[in-house]
Amino acid sequence: MPDKPWVMRTYAGHSSAAESNALYRRNLAKGQTGLSVAFDLPTQTGYDPDHVLSRGEVGKVGVPIPHLGAMRRLFQDIPLDEMNTSMTINATAMWLLAMYQVAAEEQGVDAAALAGTTQNDIIKEYLSRGTYVFPPEASMRLTTDMIAYTVNNIPKWNPLNISSYHLQEAGATPVQELAFSLSTAIAVLDAVKDSGQVPEDKFEKVVGRISFFVNAGVRFIEEMCKMRAFTQLWEEIARERYGVTEEKMRRFRYGVQVNSLGLTEAQPENNVQRIVLEMLGVTLSKRARARAVQLPAWNEALGLPRPWDQQWSLRLQQVLAFESDLLEYEDIFDGSHVIEAKVNELVEGAKAEIDRVQAMGGAVPAVESGYMKQALVSSHAERRARIENGELKVVGVNSYTETEPSPLTEDLDAAIMVADPQAEANAVADVQQWREQRDQAVVDDALARVQSVAKTDENLMEATLAAVRAGATVGEWAGALREVFGEYRAPTGVGGVVGVTEAGAELTAVREQVRRTGEELGGRRLRFLVGKPGLDGHSNGAEQVAVRARDAGFEVIYQGIRLTPDQIVSAAVAEDVDVVGLSILSGSHMELVPDVQRGLSEAGLDNVPIIVGGIIPDSDGRKLEAAGIAAVFTPKDFGMTDIMGRVVEEIRKANGLD
Repeated sequence: MPDKPWVMRTYAGHSSAAESNALYRRNLAKGQTGLSVAFDLPTQTGYDPDHVLSRGEVGKVGVPIPHLGAMRRLFQDIPLDEMNTSMTINATAMWLLAMYQVAAEEQGVDAAALAGTTQNDIIKEYLSRGTYVFPPEASMRLTTDMIAYTVNNIPKWNPLNISSYHLQEAGATPVQELAFSLSTAIAVLDAVKDSGQVPEDKFEKVVGRISFFVNAGVRFIEEMCKMRAFTQLWEEIARERYGVTEEKMRRFRYGVQVNSLGLTEAQPENNVQRIVLEMLGVTLSKRARARAVQLPAWNEALGLPRPWDQQWSLRLQQVLAFESDLLEYEDIFDGSHVIEAKVNELVEGAKAEIDRVQAMGGAVPAVESGYMKQALVSSHAERRARIENGELKVVGVNSYTETEPSPLTEDLDAAIMVADPQAEANAVADVQQWREQRDQAVVDDALARVQSVAKTDENLMEATLAAVRAGATVGEWAGALREVFGEYRAPTGVGGVVGVTEAGAELTAVREQVRRTGEELGGRRLRFLVGKPGLDGHSNGAEQVAVRARDAGFEVIYQGIRLTPDQIVSAAVAEDVDVVGLSILSGSHMELVPDVQRGLSEAGLDNVPIIVGGIIPDSDGRKLEAAGIAAVFTPKDFGMTDIMGRVVEEIRKANGLD
């Protein structure tokens, strides 16, 4: 009897709750067997659509769900007692789960019947994804309260989905991905145990409800071995550290999104075979097979995939599951000495790294000290250097670049979906109307209760549910907790990274050009401000630019993520910079770049060139350059030293030195 296939998902959500609901129902009709909700950045970081930091970000990388009315619309005509719903949400996970529970209750569904997952892995947000809000200790409190609540009230729910996916995107090696995510699991489980909210005889259920979300890269043999290593290590931790006796509760349960970092803008049709190979890495080995798989689309490096592109990715899964004979056999790698040796190598390396993190006091101190972040930035810098020098080949990018015109990309503007340009205005109007129609006194009392409970050891979930029912918004709930917990800025990891130690001729030439230009501008080092405007927390590119700029001889000012255009302009003035580089991957470039440009002009810095990098469609890039942006770089521009050369050229041009 063949095995049942994994849960098949696509990661989706955009523009509005109504449009996303229509997309979900179409995908379910095509054979998708679970939902994976993408929320927009304001929802992820606890801001309402009309907050200043939400400008340009509403509905771009996901759906805005600021209040219960939006959650109702998102799941309209989708029976939640029959659905397995994954929500990629972290800092505001408690709020979104509470809204999901109330929306289900309004459908007549008891919370105990709900099945699904909240990612809720805040540790990796400090290291890679950047949608954290509160300091680590307060964030762990929210996670602990959610886990305790779900174990007791929503027993089929996975309250924590530890995501090593973003660690690999940030540069993690397989050993780091194993060690850092398992260290996170240890930190959370220890916190739940220490909280005393779960009786000892129920603690096995806590371990059993922890799930993982991993990344599968194109080195699919190594990735498959990584998954077997994960399975072995987790079983060992559950048994030896937490005394879990029931085999089912020790099972390593994971879902996967295959690697987006390795998808290319150049010759994007090659991404299809990359995605297939990455899917094989998490499906071939029965003992380490994913429970749920979601695949990116071939054009993800270009912009927002269309429904047709998502359908293609779903069909890739269906062909493997239903046409091939993969599910008819036991594990085909059992007994392979090659696989066994590689798994053992990864296990031993991960154990050594876990011990190092535990010696620091665990995952939270390793985040606060900057150790884990610096390790990831270093690994990523090393990987980029190997691509640049050709040691690591990427087909269509640094090798085999000759190409025929592609019918898939002959009309680039039509090759991706554009989020509804009215989405932000509509969401702002919607949240303002929502506030006008509710009983403000009831909302105020509910938010006061949230703050009161936050100052105690009481579980915050019931107070959060009451705030949802009262009609509070995500921005109000998060704002109430900000007043109690404060906010946090994580270490950037850039400071201690060793970049290019032995400069080749190309970097040496750029260093000389930087030095000479500084001399001509008054005998000082050139200053490069790297800025992350808006709510986009994908900082990998900005960090690598900062590291290479420092290698090239610039004095680098990088203040981390989530800055307003005004804050970036203020930093440019205060630091007397020579160039401003903006990194935006969320699609908000057409709103935020002009805001920075306008601010610099008003501050009298018209001679400071602006460089922009990110996921920027070709037509938008042309518009930005026509409006006076000095240069626009996208993922196809992989040569960091070439970029530095262009930056110093633009500084010279802006100051009349050529």
